[in-house]
Amino acid sequence: MKNLFAIASAFLLFVACTSSSLNKERALKILQEQEGYPKTIDAEIYIADPVSAKRLIDAGLEKDGYVNIAHTQKLMDVGKPIITFTEKAKPYLIPQTEEDIKNNVQRVKIAEKIVEEVVNVKMEDDGNSALVEYKSLLKDKTPFYEISRIGGKDENSHTIKIYCN
Repeated sequence: MKNLFAIASAFLLFVACTSSSLNKERALKILQEQEGYPKTIDAEIYIADPVSAKRLIDAGLEKDGYVNIAHTQKLMDVGKPIITFTEKAKPYLIPQTEEDIKNNVQRVKIAEKIVEEVVNVKMEDDGNSALVEYKSLLKDKTPFYEISRIGGKDENSHTIKIYCN
């Protein structure tokens, strides 16, 4: 089944770029495949960092039951985790790598980034690539979105060169 999908994808890419013009639908499929949309947007939380703990408190995540924070710490415990995640937070936690564990980092899902619309497609002279203008959108924001530094802009415009071969 995977081989059939790979063959079909390769055929789509070949057919999409051998035609004289690449339409928006084909550009969208190529864009999603080459750029990995939808993308999970995440944030790093340093679980031994008082500044990270304050951001979580300020965002109301402790009050809402997503995290527990040790508000006091003994001198001998400095550098040890002060932030723990509750069952309520589990759907938003990204599995820790060995490097994350070593650095006291927990990555959490913030939102999903999707391609909302392909605005324009311009074939390059080489016939093997195209400049694609598109808009992306953040959707399915999690409670941890409040600690992200993304800001208020959920929609962004992009221009990218996609390759057809």
